[in-house]
Amino acid sequence: MAHRGSYAKGIAKREEILTRALEVVARQGVRGASVKVIADAVGLSQAGLLHYFDSKEELFTEILRKRDELDQIASRPDADDLVGGFLRVVRHNAEVPGLVELFSRLAVDAADPRHPAHDYFLERSAGLRAEMSASIAALSARGDAPAGDPEAIARIVQAATDGLQLQWLLDPSIDMAGTLETLFALLRAAAGDGSGGGTHAAGSGAASS
Repeated sequence: MAHRGSYAKGIAKREEILTRALEVVARQGVRGASVKVIADAVGLSQAGLLHYFDSKEELFTEILRKRDELDQIASRPDADDLVGGFLRVVRHNAEVPGLVELFSRLAVDAADPRHPAHDYFLERSAGLRAEMSASIAALSARGDAPAGDPEAIARIVQAATDGLQLQWLLDPSIDMAGTLETLFALLRAAAGDGSGGGTHAAGSGAASS
């Protein structure tokens, strides 16, 4: 029983660390969110903090997982509100620049298969694309989205979102949600004029994100 209690306390402490670390990164950005700063926020030494994570990179990866978990609870897109749910997440991201910066920086580093975040980004991208593809297919079936390959269209939306985040980090005056609304309006227009085939062709060569 003592071992089980100790394990439960460890899980609870790890969750506390991730919750506080989210706040620190959102408020202070990547540069301000050192292991020391995060450790101080939860009353631990740096060594004590890293007892719960294998490395700083793993800690930051788990911070992003926690962010995804909270975003999913707060605003999960579905077939009936794909655009609304997606844009709510994007608008929220504009309020937490530190987390957007962490995501963008880690995404580049994770291109190395040896990086602790590599599998996270692959799995996250595939999961989001599958969910979005299913929603797009449902919308397409009732004439509210182009008739092209749903996965290709989902890749276009992912690529646009990731690219806009990088542009926004350089120029915070960019309206990410407003720009994506324009993209969704173009997709709706393509559905209305029957040009879904053209959308498919454009998407077939889109880079994965």
